[in-house]
Amino acid sequence: MTYMNEDFLLQNKMARYLYHEHAEKMPIYDYHCHLPAALIAEDKRFDNLTQIWLAGDHYKWRAMRTNGIPEKFITGDAPDYEKFQKWAQTVPACIRNPLYHWTHLELKKPFGIDDRILSPDTAEEIYEACSEMLKTPDFSVRNLMRKWNVKLVCTTEDPTDTLDHHIAIRRSGFEIAIHTAWRPDKAMAADNPKVFNTWTDKLAALTNTDIRGLDSFLAAIRKRQDYFHANGCRLSDHGLEKIYAADYTDVEIKDVFTALRAGKPATPQQVEKFKSAILYELCLMNAEKGWVQQFHLGVLRSNNSRMFAKIGPDTGFDSIGDFDLAASMIKLFDRLDSQNKLCKTILYSINPKDNEVLATMLGNFQDGVTPGKMQLGSGWWFLDQMDGMIKQINALSNMGLLSRFIGMLTDSRSFLSYARHEYFRRILCNMLGEEVEKGFWPDDKELLGKMVEDIAFTNARNYFDMRCQ
Repeated sequence: MTYMNEDFLLQNKMARYLYHEHAEKMPIYDYHCHLPAALIAEDKRFDNLTQIWLAGDHYKWRAMRTNGIPEKFITGDAPDYEKFQKWAQTVPACIRNPLYHWTHLELKKPFGIDDRILSPDTAEEIYEACSEMLKTPDFSVRNLMRKWNVKLVCTTEDPTDTLDHHIAIRRSGFEIAIHTAWRPDKAMAADNPKVFNTWTDKLAALTNTDIRGLDSFLAAIRKRQDYFHANGCRLSDHGLEKIYAADYTDVEIKDVFTALRAGKPATPQQVEKFKSAILYELCLMNAEKGWVQQFHLGVLRSNNSRMFAKIGPDTGFDSIGDFDLAASMIKLFDRLDSQNKLCKTILYSINPKDNEVLATMLGNFQDGVTPGKMQLGSGWWFLDQMDGMIKQINALSNMGLLSRFIGMLTDSRSFLSYARHEYFRRILCNMLGEEVEKGFWPDDKELLGKMVEDIAFTNARNYFDMRCQ
């Protein structure tokens, strides 16, 4: 079979039918990403392929470092074309890494390059062809989103963001719905008083609040949540090592807050209690607003202290952590559920060992009213590759209802990463097709076709209170 043809990853007749007749035509509802809203607001055009493809992509950066590429050509000051040459040098070494698939899917669409494999021999012609296209109005970021048939995008912002770019996008009349997600992680940063106080000072200034104690701190957060809600936000996103649910008293948390504001470090026990208290309050706020809440769990971040000091966070030095999730998650969710304050929830873990734990956890808190209220999130970060997606789908299928799954997202800073939706859809269709051909499920094209369309788009559209145009 020719590499990257129209039937890429589709290994049987039913898979090809499900993908081409159902999955392929469905729009994209990208409910979680890290695209810069400023670039959508200005309808950015990139000067070359390096700027849109390599800048900010720590997946590629990790591979390049592993391939022996000096940092100068990764996050350093080398010319853009030289950086691209080093990436092209790395691609042939990526066989069996998902980057090899993603790279060629992203060249195929939107650039139409499906007859060449990226390598040092083809680097120059591919770079020049794609860069020329990118300079044209047809390849501005808004038109790229149109080419992918995107209907909705949800970016991620800190509560202290002004949302000026989202307001500008909305006023521009752009037909693709652009929403924000609320990411209040710094409100829990008791383990870093400097970060916590800098953030709290900014929160105080933005809300015109004299934050003297815990109550005024929480009141200021609520003001910002009201502002986000008024500007179309309907979901939160919490990036945590684990769920925090330690026992605490109000007096203890107020004392910790006062100490933090005085610049005093908290003990590990105090940190655990403070994070537990603030997370609970944030979950209550989510429920009061009727939002969906997302928990991204299990990451060990910025592990290389030398490189963190040199180039900062989110640069490719994070890894899978090994945290116990079940007991604390049950404790928090049961506390919220007992007060009817557990809102729609999506759980992601970066550790594949947690798939079955989370899948069974969700079944404890489905409410019998909202289809798929509690969701096992798609394969995320190190797991948004074939094996990770298959394991997540299997865990969800065996312990929940795959038919109610809200599908894939990009979780990306790149306007070319919509290929991950195509990748997921091809894998899903192939899994179903293989099992039908083995006689595991009925050969019912109508039943399976609707299921694929639901997972690809319809379930997400119905789950979130964020309608597309």
